[in-house]
Amino acid sequence: MSDETRIEGMGSILHPQGVAFRVWAPHAQKVSVIGSFNGWDGLAHPMQAEGNGYWYADAAGAKAGDEYRFLLSTPDGEFKRIDPYAREVSSSVGNAIVHDPKFEWNGDDFHIAAWNELVIYELHIGTFNDQDDSDHPGKFSSVSARLGHLKKLGINAVQIMPVGEFAGDRSWGYNPAHIFSVETTYGGPLAFKKFVRRAHREGIAVILDVVYNHLGPSDLDIWKFDGWSENGRGGIYFYNDDRAVTPWGETRPDYGRGEVRQYLFDNAMMWLEEYHVDGIRFDCTQFIRTVDGYGSHDLPEGWGLLQWINSQIMQKFPGRITIAEDLQNNKWLTKEVGAGGAGFGSQWDPKFVHPIRQAVITTDDQQRSLAAISDAICYRYNDDAFDRVIYSESHDEVANGKARVPQEISPNDPKGWYARKRSTLAAAMIFTSPGIPMLFQGQEFLEGGWFRDTVPVDWDQNDEFHGIVRLYRDLIQLRRNSGGLTRGLCGQFTQVYHLHEERKVIAFHRWDKGGPGDDVVVVANFFSEAQHGYVIGFPAAGTWKLRLNSDWHGYNDDFKNHPSADVVAEQGGCDGLWWHATISIGPYSVLIFSQ
Repeated sequence: MSDETRIEGMGSILHPQGVAFRVWAPHAQKVSVIGSFNGWDGLAHPMQAEGNGYWYADAAGAKAGDEYRFLLSTPDGEFKRIDPYAREVSSSVGNAIVHDPKFEWNGDDFHIAAWNELVIYELHIGTFNDQDDSDHPGKFSSVSARLGHLKKLGINAVQIMPVGEFAGDRSWGYNPAHIFSVETTYGGPLAFKKFVRRAHREGIAVILDVVYNHLGPSDLDIWKFDGWSENGRGGIYFYNDDRAVTPWGETRPDYGRGEVRQYLFDNAMMWLEEYHVDGIRFDCTQFIRTVDGYGSHDLPEGWGLLQWINSQIMQKFPGRITIAEDLQNNKWLTKEVGAGGAGFGSQWDPKFVHPIRQAVITTDDQQRSLAAISDAICYRYNDDAFDRVIYSESHDEVANGKARVPQEISPNDPKGWYARKRSTLAAAMIFTSPGIPMLFQGQEFLEGGWFRDTVPVDWDQNDEFHGIVRLYRDLIQLRRNSGGLTRGLCGQFTQVYHLHEERKVIAFHRWDKGGPGDDVVVVANFFSEAQHGYVIGFPAAGTWKLRLNSDWHGYNDDFKNHPSADVVAEQGGCDGLWWHATISIGPYSVLIFSQ
């Protein structure tokens, strides 16, 4: 193939006559591609220098499935390197594989739900499998087999922890060795595409977690890729000064180097283009935009990279969502790029998770702060109430010294009454507060302990706590306005109008445009005793239908179903509103009303 017909792209590029190869190795003196198609002969396919450190070759006899590496001759020695852009590898320390990107999507034209109607379920591919398969990490196929459960639960998006090839067979995924390859233990790239296609058929979007704040640090073949480095650090793909240092190793990518920026940008685009994912969650963005994670040493080139990726996703893939995990209460993350923001659609919200967890974990009722709960409910970063993701459990919140909420509530009785009542009280706050609600795998059936990548989800609890699962399902149906009666839970507006610190009762009004089928009133009792004959205000006169009582005995046999029913709001000022009604509410319970 002549120079004039060189094929664009990086890594291995399959074409009808063979496979083209391109690699960036600016300090190499000679480069060749070696593989199963040429007997691993370094003389068979020498690569030509293209300028700016890029090398190119075309191998007429190569085909999909062939294994290969790049052979680099450098002033520091000879290296056999795995392709940094490899779409598939035999293992994290094996060989790159020529990947055929063609896949029959069968007309897949799925569109993720509007962000104010999203309900996210975070899961880990390696542990979302059956208990009796505990000796083997899960695969995409094992998660696909459980999509029926998720669809019945009512969620409409799964957020999966990172699937880039990592060292070994088990990992959380936050140690990516090859960011363009899909973990072989999970089934590899073809299995991931099949999983996305299946999820879309079930009406479930797929949001992928990616790690750009550091790489590796183990099995990292791009470390000193072409031999060059400074200060004993990582070479061309990394900072080679103190900016390299992260909590996970000295492997922060060099966001100021154009080729590295392109490498990370291309990776984000690949997941959207080739795998049809519906969104991307960026891990620990505070370590992309700053050196130390707290803002005392900014990385403006990292901020610029986030802006570039987000602006291009918005332009090329409108409707797809990007989510930041930053946890520093930075409103600029979700401001538009044109206004100087990073351009994320939403971000994980510590202003919600920490006070809500604290409220239900605290043993003494009098130590629960309703003011803190109110602030958590109403907090906003910017004008859009849904530019935050709200949750009580995530992979971070149920590990690293912390456990699942039921376990934190009752360490010695995580399946008992207190654990069930107060953990579901937290869940009710998630699904009735403004924001994008998120669950962590197994939360709906009181999964206990803490998260480990060696312990699969205990699916027996799905049957044992089928009533609690039903409570989650009912909350999700109301949150998504499935019955057309609770549109206010998808709305931008919230008013906490009743807050009784002594009796631990809080009430708030949610609405979109207002009126019947829209206005929603949520009453929560954070006290261990029922409240009878309790008077609160209502935002409109007439009958308010009780849509959910979390104390209903159908959710659990020892829930007492304290007298609760539809109420009639009558004229008479209360809580600053013109109408009032009398309710009864059970201990650690929530009532949801609408007209």
